[in-house]
Amino acid sequence: MAKTKSSFFCQSCGAQSAKWIGRCPSCGEWNTYVEELIEKDDKKSGWKSSSLQIAAKPKTFNEIQSDREDRVSSADQELDRVLGGGIVAGSIVLIGGEPGIGKSTLMLQVALNLKEHKVLYVSGEESEQQIKMRAERIGIQHPNCFVLNETGTQNIFKQIEQLQPDILIIDSIQTLQSAFIESAAGSVSQVRECTAELLRYAKESGTPVFLIGHITKEGTLAGPKVLEHMVDTVLQFEGDRNNSYRILRTTKNRFGSTSELGIYEMRGSGLREVPNPSEILLSQREENLSGIAIGATLEGNRPLLIELQSLVSVATYGTPQRTSTGFDSKRLSMLLAVLEKRVGFRMGNQDVFLNIAGGLKIEDPAIDLAVCVALVSSFEDKIISADVCFAGEIGLGGEIRAVNRIEQRISEAEKLGFKHIFVSRLNAKSIEKEKYGIQVHTVGKLAEVFDNLL
Repeated sequence: MAKTKSSFFCQSCGAQSAKWIGRCPSCGEWNTYVEELIEKDDKKSGWKSSSLQIAAKPKTFNEIQSDREDRVSSADQELDRVLGGGIVAGSIVLIGGEPGIGKSTLMLQVALNLKEHKVLYVSGEESEQQIKMRAERIGIQHPNCFVLNETGTQNIFKQIEQLQPDILIIDSIQTLQSAFIESAAGSVSQVRECTAELLRYAKESGTPVFLIGHITKEGTLAGPKVLEHMVDTVLQFEGDRNNSYRILRTTKNRFGSTSELGIYEMRGSGLREVPNPSEILLSQREENLSGIAIGATLEGNRPLLIELQSLVSVATYGTPQRTSTGFDSKRLSMLLAVLEKRVGFRMGNQDVFLNIAGGLKIEDPAIDLAVCVALVSSFEDKIISADVCFAGEIGLGGEIRAVNRIEQRISEAEKLGFKHIFVSRLNAKSIEKEKYGIQVHTVGKLAEVFDNLL
């Protein structure tokens, strides 16, 4: 009988201590250490393999054989883009998001769309009947998609050895429990041990593993922070329950870029891919209004045309308000100061409200010019033509600075039917105006833009 011993774990970062500590020395959080019982037999393992008995030897780079990175298409263009081109063999992917945002629906759709592969969907939260109801609602048939309702890792690995799936999906990692750890499911030690067993299985068998993870009220993945370090890719599924659109972001990716994102629309029949997000981010207005301008931005490698809405009115209740949604409020204050100092628009006694349509949060400085145009349009109550868009960063001197990858922004604007785009004069050298069907205006100062528009 193995001796039972306990240890203290930080519920925030996963740090371990032999005794209780008020403040965690690793992450600095207070009162996060919880005692957990530990009993682990090193002779056993949730995933057994003969390769564990072979001692590893150091090799030079010339001795290492470099295999070609084979990727499997998930039949989901948005997911393939976020993963860097497809599913990598032996990779372990963690998907986090708020409850009810659509994580299980997304992974079930992926499982049902992989018709040429044997998929095992392990659920510790829903019954088999609930999963079947969701699959019928999605409306996709897959004869080689197997469902397992189990939380014990040892039983899961027994079924894996018999079934030999091509892809494994776990929903969710917080519900799994290893028999070698005497603590509750979802605790730091359980999540760490279950993930380690799945990681060992993925690397030794070459089977891709998808893990669905809960997030805390602070918006971080539940469980120890070490969970994010163990996996190959971390995806964040974001969105507003009041909005039908969802965004899949990459926060870590060992096989691709971390600046990619995919956009979905939640429907009654499941998640629909949105190949052209600019169309949904530009609202359909029945009439033209002042205070609206279109900016060309980039999210990862994807160009987007977004709508910036502003409202500038006289402050009635004393101190003027400065409110922004989806845009940095400090940068908004800076742009207002530039407009007042360099261009002469007196907005010190005005309430200013700024909103990015579609619920996006944009940090790209290239939308500075569109923000300034929207503010002045509302302040002067003059309408900006709907076929004009903007791409430029604003400096403190009122100058319009160059932005990167201007060709992609211009091509996206032309594809969506815009007739004019204002860019920095410093970008003119890298632009071949003749090959575009859109008129490109190069400007150097904010005053030049307002002279042309107003």
